[in-house]
Amino acid sequence: MSRIAYVNGRYVPHRDASVHVEDRGYQFADGVYEVCEVRAGRLIDARLHLDRLDRSLRELRIAPAMSRAALLTVLRETVRRNRVRDGLVYMQVTRGAARRDHAFPAAQTAPALVVTARAADPAQGARLAESGIAVITVPDTRWARVDIKSVSLLPNVLAKQQAKEAGAREAWFVDAAGNVTEGASTNAWIVTSAGALVTRPADSGILRGITRTVLMAVAASEGLRVEERAFSRAEALEAREAFISSASGIVLPVVRIDGQAVGDGKVGPVARRLRTRFHDFAEAGS
Repeated sequence: MSRIAYVNGRYVPHRDASVHVEDRGYQFADGVYEVCEVRAGRLIDARLHLDRLDRSLRELRIAPAMSRAALLTVLRETVRRNRVRDGLVYMQVTRGAARRDHAFPAAQTAPALVVTARAADPAQGARLAESGIAVITVPDTRWARVDIKSVSLLPNVLAKQQAKEAGAREAWFVDAAGNVTEGASTNAWIVTSAGALVTRPADSGILRGITRTVLMAVAASEGLRVEERAFSRAEALEAREAFISSASGIVLPVVRIDGQAVGDGKVGPVARRLRTRFHDFAEAGS
């Protein structure tokens, strides 16, 4: 079956999906996006993802493309038309198409909305979670507002490629103070030798991950102490465990950082338990 995309009011074959050459997302990366997990045909944590989408739009002064209820309908219909039982649904809103000019276009310019969905094999994620992954560290060269889920992702692309070429799954950004901020497409966590769960505060220096937010509730239920603070690469290498979180990967244990083993170099019990219990706390839509 061919894939289907939603583009500005129409469901079209994925191979034919396109936006205007002067769409501001294409010209200026002037747009935002969200990625939502689909599990057993249901949208996971859609309310939280749409809350974050609304915030990103407000921060960039982009009008919503449609009401939340209408957008939920489009998301579900895109998932249905693509027959995705387990996978991801991607939504992107840009400031729309207008004559190329750095300043905002006329107020009546309609925002552009694209939605796509694709299937994923849950078994692949489970295998990664059982074996653990490697990450590398790279300097954080991004702009200062990465709390906005902008489509401007070139530093992330370069970091991901560097990780791939190094045989790693993810790259962790390290700021000028030597502290880990987050991954190129994930949030970063460690478990200290004392058993504390540490992740960077959700300020303007990282994206407030939806999976990260839900994991806070999971950790509380497990009696784990969570410390929202900076941690260095050196502290991560001395940690008992490390892992990343995202909507696409849920929790993936990190067993190597820059080629060096984390803890005993094996998947730890905290990451495994958090991954196992995540969907007990996530919201599953209709």
